[in-house]
Amino acid sequence: MTETLERWSSRRAFILAVTGAAVGLGNIWRFPYMTGENGGAVFLLLYVAFVVSLGLPVMMAEIMIGRAGRRSPMQSLAYLAHQAEASPHWRWLGVFGGVTVFFILSFYSVVSGWSIEFLIEAVNGDFVGLGPAEIGANFDAFLADPLRMTFNHTLFLLLTMSVVAAGVAGGLEKLNNLMMPLLYVLLVVLVIYAASTDGFGQALTWLLRPDLSALSVGVVLNALGHAFFTLAVGACALMAYGAYMPDHQSLPRAVGAVAVLDVAVALLAGVAIFSVVFSQGMDPGEGPGLMFVTLPIAFAELPWGSLWLGIFFLLLLLATWTSSINLAEPMVATLQGMGLRRSRATALVAVAVWLAGLLSVLSFSTMAEVDWLAGMNFFELVTTVPTDVFLPIGGLLIAIFAAWVMPRSTALRALDAGPNGFRVWQALLRYVSIPLTLIVLLSGLI
Repeated sequence: MTETLERWSSRRAFILAVTGAAVGLGNIWRFPYMTGENGGAVFLLLYVAFVVSLGLPVMMAEIMIGRAGRRSPMQSLAYLAHQAEASPHWRWLGVFGGVTVFFILSFYSVVSGWSIEFLIEAVNGDFVGLGPAEIGANFDAFLADPLRMTFNHTLFLLLTMSVVAAGVAGGLEKLNNLMMPLLYVLLVVLVIYAASTDGFGQALTWLLRPDLSALSVGVVLNALGHAFFTLAVGACALMAYGAYMPDHQSLPRAVGAVAVLDVAVALLAGVAIFSVVFSQGMDPGEGPGLMFVTLPIAFAELPWGSLWLGIFFLLLLLATWTSSINLAEPMVATLQGMGLRRSRATALVAVAVWLAGLLSVLSFSTMAEVDWLAGMNFFELVTTVPTDVFLPIGGLLIAIFAAWVMPRSTALRALDAGPNGFRVWQALLRYVSIPLTLIVLLSGLI
């Protein structure tokens, strides 16, 4: 395959696109409940430190490979390995990444369908007057209804693949240029509202004043794993975005901007969520049910609660939409590299992901007791192995390829940070990020 001719139109477009890829369930759902379970400010500070020392160097490595190759992930790895006179088997890392994002998108689409359901219920005021048991029962009834789950899964996947089918400039860039600013506007509006609640000051204190007594090995490992997960690295997906990166743009500066925007979403979402939780005297450590059970209860008791809860789930839907596009794009780009038109490649990916998603849908009803591996049903399997094992393996191999396999001159040119910047990045990647990624992998395996 020759070099792709598609490019992001500007530095801003590239930054918004990569931010859209990184911002998703990890920031708005996973970060708040993990912060709640892991001591608040201590977890936040560790998370930020690991984003800088682990996430950013690996993210730069992944994007740099795509930028240097200017092809689909598999083709870029093959091209650069050939340049370095290294093993041609490096190209299979692109296939491994494609398998990883395939399974992640299959459950991601299903979970994102939940936000559609909750958005409709919030706007309709269906949560008003309901207690924890009733909201939990309603959620369980929704999960056990395969027709409603399938409809939402299908709708979300159609939203995602219609944008991917439109291409880089006509689809991905246009959506990110519109949706990412809107996402931040909604976040700021929610934080302004949160500032009017009684729990705002308590939320800020809890998020920004570390309690060292909460520090433990488990908290460190959780922060490490979340920093890796939240930047969407390890699946070769960002290689596809790197292939469209404009020429003569400093990669470290662009990725630094993405990291700031990514952490800002998590922090603002945390302030908004915990202000409401604390104002209602609820426990911030409710775990994964914090968003889908605790928040509806908390918002329902506040003035205009249905409106604010609706805005929150709209925010979640926008974040998951832009993130899911990132998961689909490398699969479509790989099929294009095999000679398929974008429209046909998109259709094939959509059908395959939809079918795999049905297995996740049925994992809450007719296939709930089916043991696929180690006592896990299909949904439990695809929400565990790809994220906890496959992503760290992919990130580790990407880092090794960028740090030791790529020709130095090619990497230096693709990073575009100057000789000194290149040396700092390479040292961080080799001696900090790779050991930390190994710890993430071992933690996931254990």
